Amino acid sequence: MPALSFSAIPIGIRYMLLSAFGFALMSACVKYVSLKGIPVFEIVASRALVSLIISYTDVRRKGLSPLGNNKPLLLLRGVLGTMALMCVYYAVTTLPLAEATVLQYTHPVFTAILGLVLLKERLQGATLVCIALCLTGLYIMVQPNLNASIDDALPTFSVVVALMGALGSSIAYVIVRKLSRTEDSSVIILYFPMVALPVATVLMWPSFVLPSLSLTLLLVLVGVFTQVGQYGLTKAMQTQQAGQASAYAYIQIVFSTLIGVWIFNEVPSIWTYTGGGLIVAGAVFNAMGHRLFRGRASA
Repeated sequence: MPALSFSAIPIGIRYMLLSAFGFALMSACVKYVSLKGIPVFEIVASRALVSLIISYTDVRRKGLSPLGNNKPLLLLRGVLGTMALMCVYYAVTTLPLAEATVLQYTHPVFTAILGLVLLKERLQGATLVCIALCLTGLYIMVQPNLNASIDDALPTFSVVVALMGALGSSIAYVIVRKLSRTEDSSVIILYFPMVALPVATVLMWPSFVLPSLSLTLLLVLVGVFTQVGQYGLTKAMQTQQAGQASAYAYIQIVFSTLIGVWIFNEVPSIWTYTGGGLIVAGAVFNAMGHRLFRGRASA
């Protein structure tokens, strides 16, 4: 019976679940090695090295030029992606895993606003609902920080850095959408480690920590689980309607919460459950609600 039930799940959703699980394991590895004394920049450099090897191999397999066509925009995508990743990893290492993951998923708000400003895209009804729910959820999550009489406050600086990571990811995503018209996806992906590795190597050097064999393995797994997540995400978008597939990406929050409780003894507060629930609801509605609004418009 379990096998039959699993086989009934659409293939695109299975790939999205694989993606969410891969990214959740990546975050868990980042947090664990950080708790063992490995600095954030060193983790970023390790992730970039693994990604560079895998991505360059893929580009050569396809017979593509690693430098691509629109080099300035590709370079900008690499720079912004590097900055966003550093922010995300810092948030993961200084916030509970569930909270850090929830804050990453505020990116639809930034993406919608950037699409309006930069790409002149019209904000649809579903997106406006998403923005309202996400901002309300974010306010509830940081409510303890705004009220000194409430416990369970998150570190304000870490929250700000997490939001900067979401903003940077959104800008990079908008650039990727523009680049996808002229560049192969493998070349776009390759530019991230091409920028991140030298930058992170320079930044990590003053505080470099020689990892043990077990920590080295975990650092490698950070890159491996990232590739698993990206592979699942790509395959999901190819085999399932993008809105339906992306809605299942938010299961990563469930995975991260369970890992946080099991491995790191992190129990989310009621503020996280309430605010995070609104953020997830807004993001899922944004992913799946466009058809509803289109249907009403055509009625």
